[in-house]
Amino acid sequence: MSGLLAGKRILVTGIITDASIAFATAKLAQEQGAEVVVTGYGRLSLVERIVKRLPKPVGAVIELDATNPEHLAGLADKVREQVDGLDGVVHAIAFGPQGALGGGFMTASWEDVGTAIHASTYSYKALATACLPLMRPGGSIVGLTFDATLAWPVYDWMGVAKAGLESTSRYLAQYLGEKGIRSNLVSAGPLRTMAAKSIPGFEKFEQSWVDRAPLGWDLTDCEPTGKAVCALLSDWFPATTGEIVHVDGGFHAIGA
Repeated sequence: MSGLLAGKRILVTGIITDASIAFATAKLAQEQGAEVVVTGYGRLSLVERIVKRLPKPVGAVIELDATNPEHLAGLADKVREQVDGLDGVVHAIAFGPQGALGGGFMTASWEDVGTAIHASTYSYKALATACLPLMRPGGSIVGLTFDATLAWPVYDWMGVAKAGLESTSRYLAQYLGEKGIRSNLVSAGPLRTMAAKSIPGFEKFEQSWVDRAPLGWDLTDCEPTGKAVCALLSDWFPATTGEIVHVDGGFHAIGA
């Protein structure tokens, strides 16, 4: 078997539709030789239908609410039913209640903010911890962020949660380095995924990428982001950890 991820076993979370970054990543990983294990949350029957569109069959979709301690505690055993270990983990999990988004920064309750941080930030560390018994030196954990160095219209507390995610990845890099496990993030430009569509007013600033990114930016193409995730899962970044790779057409590097 040939390919960038030949022989690797990769856990992919967060597939909701075939227009998601998680789906693009799983598809590319399979095409590059990986054996993919999939988790789902909520409408599992929908996720099961969507993963049938992948190039190769996957085992049973594992139910995983990354904020549920029981789900996390049982994850390793459920993964072992399909593969004998993991070489990579993809964290494509984020959630923010409507009250924490769409211009509600000043009025958001702690309950809503806490939910966003638990689901979008702490879950990265929680997922890594749940998967550690399956991983060995050379393993890679990759998450998805949206540039948290700036304040964006309507992104509000999700932006704060992503800033926390970026810091969490650096701390994971520190603590998992002695185990030979890497932690990196991919910072994608705006994409019209279901997650983006759930943010009121998100379309207000997405056009900026189309207009200003030096390489241009396709709001509907998740493949470039998926390719970056797969590259970080591979053995071609053996000494890279705590990094944030931007996949945004170069927008982040260009001043207003």
